[in-house]
Amino acid sequence: MRTVLLASLRIHVRRYVAAGIAVIASVAFVVVIGVLTSGARAGFMENSGAPYRGADFVVDAPEDGPEPGPPCCPDTLDLSDAIALIDRLGDNASGLGRVDLPAHREDGAPLGSGEFRGQTTVGPIAAGEGLRWQKLVSGRFPAHTGEAVMHVWDAQAQEVAVGDRIRVGDGSGATDLEVVGLVVSPTTWTQASMYVTWPQYLQWRDQPTFHVGSVAVRGEVGPLPEGMRVWTADEYVRNGLTRLNNDTDMITLMLLLFAGVALVVSVLVVANTFSILFAGRLRDFALLRCVGATRAQVLGSVRREAAAVGGLASLAGALVGVGLGYGLLPLINTLAPTPLAAPAPPVPWLLGGFAVGLLVTMLASWLPTRQVIRVSPLAALRPPAALDVRTATGRVRLALAALLLLTGPALLAAAMVRDSTLFMVAGGAAVFTGVLLVGPVLVPRLVRVSGALLGRAGRLATQNAVRDPRRTATTTAALLVGATLTTAVLTGMATWRAGLDEVNVRHNPIDAALTSLEEPVPTDLLDRVRRTPGVEQAIAVDGAVARLSGFDAPLPVLTTSAAPQVARDGGSFAQVEPGTIRLDLDAFTDPSVRPGDQVTVRVGDREARLRVVSLSGWGRAGMLAPQTLAQLTDAPEPRVVWVRATAGADPLKLVDDLDGLADAAGAQLEDRLQAQAAANRERDLLAGSALGLLGVSVAIALIGIGNTLGLSVLERAREHALLRALGLTRGQLRRTLAAEALLLSVVATVLGTLIGVGFAWVGYETFVKRALTHATMVIPWPSLGAVVLIATLAGLLAAVLPAHRAARVSPAEGLSLD
Repeated sequence: MRTVLLASLRIHVRRYVAAGIAVIASVAFVVVIGVLTSGARAGFMENSGAPYRGADFVVDAPEDGPEPGPPCCPDTLDLSDAIALIDRLGDNASGLGRVDLPAHREDGAPLGSGEFRGQTTVGPIAAGEGLRWQKLVSGRFPAHTGEAVMHVWDAQAQEVAVGDRIRVGDGSGATDLEVVGLVVSPTTWTQASMYVTWPQYLQWRDQPTFHVGSVAVRGEVGPLPEGMRVWTADEYVRNGLTRLNNDTDMITLMLLLFAGVALVVSVLVVANTFSILFAGRLRDFALLRCVGATRAQVLGSVRREAAAVGGLASLAGALVGVGLGYGLLPLINTLAPTPLAAPAPPVPWLLGGFAVGLLVTMLASWLPTRQVIRVSPLAALRPPAALDVRTATGRVRLALAALLLLTGPALLAAAMVRDSTLFMVAGGAAVFTGVLLVGPVLVPRLVRVSGALLGRAGRLATQNAVRDPRRTATTTAALLVGATLTTAVLTGMATWRAGLDEVNVRHNPIDAALTSLEEPVPTDLLDRVRRTPGVEQAIAVDGAVARLSGFDAPLPVLTTSAAPQVARDGGSFAQVEPGTIRLDLDAFTDPSVRPGDQVTVRVGDREARLRVVSLSGWGRAGMLAPQTLAQLTDAPEPRVVWVRATAGADPLKLVDDLDGLADAAGAQLEDRLQAQAAANRERDLLAGSALGLLGVSVAIALIGIGNTLGLSVLERAREHALLRALGLTRGQLRRTLAAEALLLSVVATVLGTLIGVGFAWVGYETFVKRALTHATMVIPWPSLGAVVLIATLAGLLAAVLPAHRAARVSPAEGLSLD
């Protein structure tokens, strides 16, 4: 049988090349998923988790424990215990926190801008270089007390350069700090405007806002006092991101979904390829049986062939996957605003991809071969029979399909009720497997319906496509998987992005506000704001300056019907009921007023008792109903200018320009643009990694349909030769095969699109609504239409080369083929 093995590999080299391509593509898909998801995790660690990327462990305070931190910063560590821990660990510990302090330039001019003029935030910088999470842009890190580095954004906005001196603090705690460097600190979790050494940071430990939120530790932590808990760094960052998404770990969810899809796609593509490959060698196996080969010998030969192909192709696929994954990272980073980081080689994914490729190849070759060797030599000379529900095999297949199509939706329903990832994956796999099992019955009927639209021109193509239902279903399976996955991911991404945008809009309806308390807004300020590059629209809002019980400083109280012109939520936040006042309580540090409280609002000698409604997003001002404001003043004046930025505006440049206008007019600037940019960072990382995975998935699906379609045409060489002998020209044969590919592509794509939308709806009900309460499902019809068009054209293009080869074979030569 060794001679038979070598002869088979030599004679059927074209078929085994196709099988090898299928295995390489499948293994590469698995490895690319590992690289991209590792890149997404590394990207999160480089950005949101930057303070912990050099650490092994993180120490923080339990959420259900006492609140030892200051009123501004609950759930932080007990200060004395945190300082003792950092002192004990030395360079292997990095305390993370910040303190709000007065700040002035050397000439006495206040530092900062807008509502924070004359203030800055100061955080500690790690003594050990491996734990320093800030990235140095210029200069150097502080080495002694009296030195500091400044965040480059703040330095640019406030025109601070290396070598400048800043007076931080007041009274006996005031200290002159020399700016010795500029840094970028990518996270918002512990970000500050300035960073100093740990001993310098401790100088302000008596300040009300001084705190240590967590401690990043390199190496062993050792014993901890009561009230502290320890996490691994990866676990801590992952939990933090999960909390931001309402306890939904989107990276793990995406990893599970794509890993499951990768496994299904790998099995389908390789199994379909080998099914067609061995079905075409039916006569070879029958002849070997006739000359004395036993079933065991035939099976052993086939398994050795599969092992040789699978081993080499799996190894090549792992290498291709690594190259493709790392090659996709810079491409994704050019499209995504927040880049993915280059991770270490994902060794478990490499080994897993190789194992999957080899195992799937062996299974894919074993199952069709067992069926083939049972066929007698006489039956092997006939074409394979279609699935017939009247036979035992047909009844079993359809019964299993019916069971899966009943069980799958039940599991999906349970997943929606219980928010279960396991049930969702199991239900999706059951539904899809049921669809594939019923494919030999369903797909030919759909092809007949589609072929009827082509009229007489498509009659021959339709008959050729449906003559062997099993082959037809096998050919469309890869594209069906690709269309389903693409539709589900595109719909899920559109829904998730729309949900995040809704949250962002609801929390930040106004991009920026310029507020004047001393005098009404100057009449020309609105015109200057509107002419500022990056401003889409701006309006002046009338109101009065009021005193509110529970607030130390006066606040403007406003009302307007023009909010929809600038508000990203359509102005709903400005629609206030009489007897209430809407306050952006998030804009105040430790407000003593809570939602539902009654506050007294005074304007001059008039007052009103109003109930507090808490919303967020427009800054330090109260929103009133028009009749309520009329009770407080007869002459409202413009007190605030609300600004809406253009799409793609540079937040730093726009805020700097608006701050200059506010200074000139004696107003204060409240900025929401940079908060919006920070909120979009995690979304962009997820979208970028999903985009890369989606592109690879589509490529694998196209390879699958190209492979199976090419093998299908190759195995029907005798049929095509007979058609040519009966008078069909080469051009007519090419057009017939193209029409056949078009029909199969349309059916697979449309069916996959419908199933994909259904899966996306299940994902929306299971996860998106849990993470984003107010999200609504969004179906991106233009994108799905483009998917149908591209997939259809891809299927048509996949038939070009096989059709060209089939047309080149002469009738006599084709009829002599075995």
